[in-house]
Amino acid sequence: MLEIDEELAVKHICNFLRISLPSNFNGVVLGVSGGLDSSVVASLSVKAYGSEKVLCLLLPDSDVTPKSDVDDALALCKLLGVKYHVIDIKPIVSCCMQCIPSSQSIDRLSIGNLRARIRMCILYYYANHERRLVVGTGDKSELLIGYFTKYGDGGCDLLPIGDLYKTQVRYLAKYLNIPSRIISKPSSPRLWKDQLAEDEIGFTYEYIDPILHLLVDEKLNCEEAASKLNVPLSDVERVNELIKRSSHKRKMPPIAQLPNDVFL
Repeated sequence: MLEIDEELAVKHICNFLRISLPSNFNGVVLGVSGGLDSSVVASLSVKAYGSEKVLCLLLPDSDVTPKSDVDDALALCKLLGVKYHVIDIKPIVSCCMQCIPSSQSIDRLSIGNLRARIRMCILYYYANHERRLVVGTGDKSELLIGYFTKYGDGGCDLLPIGDLYKTQVRYLAKYLNIPSRIISKPSSPRLWKDQLAEDEIGFTYEYIDPILHLLVDEKLNCEEAASKLNVPLSDVERVNELIKRSSHKRKMPPIAQLPNDVFL
């Protein structure tokens, strides 16, 4: 149920990228982690703009990022022929932690989200400095269940694979000849040591993607989706709860609407 026409998908995404870049901009910038999504987005960006208009930033934290991820990201950048910079964010994270009074106690989630937001700030620094747009790397699975950091990796100007589930991004990666080592790598935002996405979510993407498709695209209720997939209703309800709980991440902040008599 999640099969796609890879050639047509690439054509539409590349067209989207081209028409979304203003003529007075110099190109795009994106973070490349050595993982599946960012590798696919980098490849699509090069197809859309040419390697000369794509800047890739490798933003590891040497405390938590495996060297193999950096090696994979470097190899991809060289394969694509793009300009890249490697910036270890560990000193920035350490400086922030020293300056924040309440940060003396260990809070893995808060520090992890801080890493994601530091990466976003660096991406936007280069975007401003070099007149580029920031291309995000989030896929539909992550966006729907809220598996991203608000104003961190969720902060971007364009989301080229935001309508593709993780399973479909993997199909696209094979079509684009992304190195098999990257395609088969377990997904992780690398916000702390040994973090794995599927361990946190509690399901594999291959398991939740059909559930998401039926709930969101086909608009089935939980009972109908569970019956169609022959999976426990409790699993479907849990996925549905993830969608509901993360809805604030997919919306602009609510604005207090004031009555006319406030304005003199």
